[in-house]
Amino acid sequence: MSTAAARQPASPQRRSWVWVPGGSDFSLANLPYGVFRRSRQPPKVGVAIGEQVLDLAEVARAGLFDDVVDGGETLFRADRLNPFMARGRRTWDAVRTRLTELLDATDHRLRDIDGLAERALVPATQVELQLPFEVADYVDFYASIEHATNLGRMFRPGGEPLLPNWRHLPVGYHGRAGTVVVSGTPIVRPNGQRKLGDTEAPTFCPSRMLDFEAEVGFVVGSGSRLGSTVATDDVAEHVFGLVLVNDWSARDIQAWEYQPLGPFLGKSFATSVSPWVVALAALEPFRVPSPVQDPPVLEYLRTTGDWGLALDLEVRLTSAAMGRRGSRPVVLSRPPFAGLYWTIPQMLAHATINGASLRTGDLFASGTVSGTAPDTLGSLIELADRGRVPLALPDGSTRTFLEDGDTVEISAACAAPGFPRVGFGAVSGTVLPTHRA
Repeated sequence: MSTAAARQPASPQRRSWVWVPGGSDFSLANLPYGVFRRSRQPPKVGVAIGEQVLDLAEVARAGLFDDVVDGGETLFRADRLNPFMARGRRTWDAVRTRLTELLDATDHRLRDIDGLAERALVPATQVELQLPFEVADYVDFYASIEHATNLGRMFRPGGEPLLPNWRHLPVGYHGRAGTVVVSGTPIVRPNGQRKLGDTEAPTFCPSRMLDFEAEVGFVVGSGSRLGSTVATDDVAEHVFGLVLVNDWSARDIQAWEYQPLGPFLGKSFATSVSPWVVALAALEPFRVPSPVQDPPVLEYLRTTGDWGLALDLEVRLTSAAMGRRGSRPVVLSRPPFAGLYWTIPQMLAHATINGASLRTGDLFASGTVSGTAPDTLGSLIELADRGRVPLALPDGSTRTFLEDGDTVEISAACAAPGFPRVGFGAVSGTVLPTHRA
């Protein structure tokens, strides 16, 4: 089957026979993949449409994928997306095309099989969303020039905010795959060493500078051979889709430990990801020019086409007191992903330029997304100027860093004239008190 249709933006005129509320993240143009569980049933692969989850194993069991993917029922009864992602772009495109057809208002196949629609469509309120993919490796980049400049001024006062290499390559570090958790997982405040001011020795205690980082991650579907490289033009052959990421950070632990080898315990305790993976194909209508890079990058980092993304994030916070009172979350910032200095193809090309291989389930995160305006900063350390400018909350309290009981929620959506909204849902986590060592 030809997959060319899946590589083109969905027609904005198409409508689904499944009810999709106005402003929904999950229109027919989106169809993000996730893993869900119903009460006392094993996890399975599903797709979000409106306020429903489409059970792909049920669709496959009815034979509606037989001509587009081999072993579809087994593939979609997996408890992770990895087996499906490993099939490669031809399969991703074919399945996406078939799903778009089956859910289109003019198509009756899914509805014509007796009882199938009732079995396959599950209200989102009746499912528990799981970690969507098994994380093979986790790499976090530092791709926002605004964020890098802001933190450079804080951590290296009096020096150049950007180190000499920053404009020449996408700076990144390897994180800890085993502590990547799905949205909603509680985040325990980490313990660690911290050093205050001019004191001679560090102390060991719970972090007092716990922070969030609003990020976007991309997930590898098709791997690559050890010793090979991935060109910027080949990113769509390897990247399955995108997720939201909150790379929780203990700034006091980080500040003491990060020289000379970079982040370690200040980052590795938890990273939250959203449960829905938005296919790269769904984002085609929202690609925009990325910022001009000066000086020009080396040949292997040059890209063709637009690889910026008109994706706007929103960060919200609910304190424990606000939660008890039923207060609405307070919006802290709205970071713009379109302004990211380094693009997804450049990050992937750089990560493999030395011959390092990709594996199905690799997660690459952008690093904190920050803009130039005060209300577009993607972390508390920036919003509160490293504790010098406390943020006022509706319950009368203030924040310089996160407190126990705080819930942070990050959402994001793409928008463009004439196209349906394509949203990511949300990634959230609540801070719990530390475990005493």
